[in-house]
Amino acid sequence: MTKSRLKKILCGIAASSILAFGTVSTSEAAAIDQPMTYRTVTEVYDWGASISKLIINVGDNVKSSQINKDTFNVQVKRVLAEGAITYAEAMRRKDGRSDAVLGAETSDKDLEGDVQIENVYVSDADGNRIDSGEYITINLKVAPNYVLTAAMNWDPVSSYNQFVDSQFVITAEKVGRIKNFVVTEKIGNIRPQADKFRFDTIGVSERMSFPYAAFEPKDNQKHPLIIWLHGMGEGGNAPSLPIMANKAVQFADESIQNYFGGAYVFVPQARTWWMEGYEKFADGTSVYSDWLMEGINAYVDAHPNIDKNRIYVGGDSNGGYMTMLLVRDNPGYFAAAFPTCEGLADELIDEDDLRNIAKTPIWFIAAAADTTLPPDKYSVQTVRRLKRLRANVHFSYFEKVVDETGLYTKDDGSVYEYPGHWSWIYVYNDRCVDTVDGKLVKLFEWMADQHK
Repeated sequence: MTKSRLKKILCGIAASSILAFGTVSTSEAAAIDQPMTYRTVTEVYDWGASISKLIINVGDNVKSSQINKDTFNVQVKRVLAEGAITYAEAMRRKDGRSDAVLGAETSDKDLEGDVQIENVYVSDADGNRIDSGEYITINLKVAPNYVLTAAMNWDPVSSYNQFVDSQFVITAEKVGRIKNFVVTEKIGNIRPQADKFRFDTIGVSERMSFPYAAFEPKDNQKHPLIIWLHGMGEGGNAPSLPIMANKAVQFADESIQNYFGGAYVFVPQARTWWMEGYEKFADGTSVYSDWLMEGINAYVDAHPNIDKNRIYVGGDSNGGYMTMLLVRDNPGYFAAAFPTCEGLADELIDEDDLRNIAKTPIWFIAAAADTTLPPDKYSVQTVRRLKRLRANVHFSYFEKVVDETGLYTKDDGSVYEYPGHWSWIYVYNDRCVDTVDGKLVKLFEWMADQHK
């Protein structure tokens, strides 16, 4: 769809409500008496959240034989949070270039354009395929390097991830009996993974509270607790960010839950960064440390079915840094820890700190290709020192971080490679293994066996 055509459609919608839902020939039936609407479906992938589907309420019966993916055109306009910019825009400013030099293509790619349709089918209200009905589901292209369906934008000014308001226009010449098919009204968003979580805020003092996401087993049995601490880009006041900006929703998935026979999952959100030290960034301290432990204890006390002998803590990058601080400063509290691409420099760990860290079974995860927090300055040296103390320490050390689904490739057809810092992908996908007592054991299998 050209931009001029889109503008004509939007103007037409404003001028005449009939375009909001199309028309039905009077020779066939009366016109539909309510506008068509759509809901988005936002799913979380290895790279983060993307809008994978549109579920359209047509308001008239449609047969599967009447539609296919060539029937429709889908265009999106992605509206950023106030004051935010895209990474591409930041690069333009940094290079001193203007739109006149780069053209409009970059901003179009980031913020608006025609979305590739993968599949179309008649469905029920939840997107399940049926032969005929009043709903149509459109599967959209999602991929780590496909921006138009990304549900978030990383703002290089604030260094935070932020949700994007994605506004879709779905058009077709004819769908079943409906001509001039145009849908623009969004009425909701389904989040199949994130909606398993509860969102709330826990206050620990007049000065500090933590938004959080929590997954909680429904039975009255004792279960362990997994605490996950987010990366640098997920701070703020939107507790769904820490589980959707990367795939932390996976802790509620059966693939991980089954190791524990069900587990509580507690994901607190820092207002800024866990690495915010008292003197400078990542100085071996955190202004949040004491408050966070108070928040953890408050959550545990509020849920008597948490097994206090099986509390595990992990986190990625900024959250891996805080994981190391919590283990260092609270020896014996946690049954195990799993810091991932962690940011506590080994040079900041003295011998007393090391002995405290060694009191908690710990499994490190990193990738050699990490240029954000090079492992040689962080986990590699710390693991060596802990092994000399004969600590219960394990290490999943990957060469690089690549797509293992087989679905995504680079432009040259080779396997898609993520930034080397993103070793958390291997945690969520249960790819971390080490040799324990002569046999290969997976991270969560090992964790489930750790008790205080």
